[in-house]
Amino acid sequence: MYQIVLIAFLSLCAQFFLPWWTLAIVAFAICYWRSPGAGWAFWYGFAGVAIVWLMYVLLIQLRTDGVFVGRMSELLFKANTPFLPALATSIVSGLVGGLAGLSGFYVRQATTTQIINRIS
Repeated sequence: MYQIVLIAFLSLCAQFFLPWWTLAIVAFAICYWRSPGAGWAFWYGFAGVAIVWLMYVLLIQLRTDGVFVGRMSELLFKANTPFLPALATSIVSGLVGGLAGLSGFYVRQATTTQIINRIS
């Protein structure tokens, strides 16, 4: 749970000043640093990033009284419902964060295995 909150907070802060893809760097770094397993690394990255982008979609929905998200829904899905763009945004951003977190775990596992093999 701690990793999810940390990924969400740091990726939110990073996206204020840097491009959107910095969320992948944040998820990679956090899961490289603290992740007990591959499955957990994926879900930590997925949940941390998906929560941020879901909140961002909801903020846009509230600020524009549903006009912007409704138009995007009509354009992309041919339906006027704010649920579909929010779901699509959460899943796509969550996959980016999840795969970045999984990569971070595997890079840590590969580098520590090489270090242990060199010492032995």
